[in-house]
Amino acid sequence: MDVHDEGLFGPGSVTWRVHVEPVLWIAGMRALLLQSLHPRVMRGTYQNSALFDPKKAWPRFQRTVEFVGTRTFGSTAEVEAVAGRVRRLHTTLRGYDPDGTPFRLDEPEHLLWVHVCEIDSYVDVARRARVLDDADADTYVAENVRAAEVVGLDPAIVPSSRAEMAAYFDRMRPGLRMTDEARLGVGGLLRPQPHAPAGIAVALSTIAGLALGTLPRWARRMYGLPGLPTTDAATTAALRLTRGATTLLPDPPMPPRAARARDLVRSA
Repeated sequence: MDVHDEGLFGPGSVTWRVHVEPVLWIAGMRALLLQSLHPRVMRGTYQNSALFDPKKAWPRFQRTVEFVGTRTFGSTAEVEAVAGRVRRLHTTLRGYDPDGTPFRLDEPEHLLWVHVCEIDSYVDVARRARVLDDADADTYVAENVRAAEVVGLDPAIVPSSRAEMAAYFDRMRPGLRMTDEARLGVGGLLRPQPHAPAGIAVALSTIAGLALGTLPRWARRMYGLPGLPTTDAATTAALRLTRGATTLLPDPPMPPRAARARDLVRSA
């Protein structure tokens, strides 16, 4: 491995600065909750993923975390390898509508929804926790067009600013709704994971509960929750307290590449 190969981003990037923050675990859960409101994406995920099987959810969640970690901090060769595996897997997966109509999980519109929900979630939590200001948030969105290319998306169709992401959600909202698959899947995420380590099992359900509060008001209403400004204010306060607490605690264990990235970001 070339010790100078920093992959897609590197220590001078906003992306590294965001992803070394422990509070961003909440954003990962927010992304899953937001992604679940797209009927076809949720249906395909529910039919093909172990994420919503209580016996398999924790290993599946770990694989997702590892993928994001490699994509963010890995060398070019490591990113290319994991990207190839993900794209090959996606080409084999099919979902089925209630009438039996099949669809591919790797259709660009599905991959784009997953990507935008993920990036919007990281930006939302990072801004509210005071990891980023508005200008850096736009830089983060632009940098992560590269992340969209990893799963096979044409960068020309990927939002590269917060304004473009907001316009994308405005276009998508009429087709979003809570499905039976979303109710079952998200209900499982909110319960402690029986096969995760004890402390993590409780933490995940707590993180999921806080992540619900970070959703946009229209998304919270789809989940049957109040879409009130007071919820936004309370959640923002909780995110800032959470981030403040993590700065006082010992650094949590991280994979070697992520730990190195954290040290480089701090030294910069």
